[in-house]
Amino acid sequence: MSGVSIIIPTLNESTTLGRTLRHLNLLAPPADEILVVDGGSQDNTREIARSAGVTVIISEQTGRSHQMNKGAEVATGEILCFLHADTLVPDDLVTIVEKTLADPTVACGGFISIMAGANTTRWGISLHNYLKTYYTPLLFRPHLFVKGLRILFGDQVMFCRRSDFWDCGGFDRNLPIMEDADLCLKLLRRGKIRLLNRVVQCSDRRVAKLGALKANAIYFYIGYLWGIGVSATYLKKFYDDIR
Repeated sequence: MSGVSIIIPTLNESTTLGRTLRHLNLLAPPADEILVVDGGSQDNTREIARSAGVTVIISEQTGRSHQMNKGAEVATGEILCFLHADTLVPDDLVTIVEKTLADPTVACGGFISIMAGANTTRWGISLHNYLKTYYTPLLFRPHLFVKGLRILFGDQVMFCRRSDFWDCGGFDRNLPIMEDADLCLKLLRRGKIRLLNRVVQCSDRRVAKLGALKANAIYFYIGYLWGIGVSATYLKKFYDDIR
């Protein structure tokens, strides 16, 4: 298996995208392509992407599901790797994802996400995010947990085979939130969902703005309601976009 396409959905990400793209420039071996799919930024996000030499795609609709599906439609790599604009990855990313998906029993993989900002590392929240990969399916889908279900989220840099992604319909365009967890459920039909023992670093900007207590409460509340089947449209009310 060869060819990794990195897909980055963006909306007003001028403060974070440049750093992310500089890290991606250090990948060894490099990705087959890097696609920035913009959902209507009003800042200079697109200019930053173009100046970094990556492909910029304009999405006619805003929303991560729409934008990531748009990137997947254009992508040429056999592996799709979905990356948030505020997330930094290891320089051996391509080798890691190719090695992981060389195992035909694995359909999707992701990383341990460490949340950090300019002044602090959010160890407590990072630990909780790690644990919820396991306890969410164990609590709400135990029959699937034993089959290999792990619930990954976007800041964990999810990756899968392009063929499997489209065989299960890609991201649900009707979901304004929890589209990543939904994809894990669908991809389980193709193989196990695996959390790797490697880390990526994501921004703590949401926690910095809301405060650790409120942010954790929102994360837990949304996860619980999703687990019992509450509509993602309702859950979106508790999860504002923060830049």
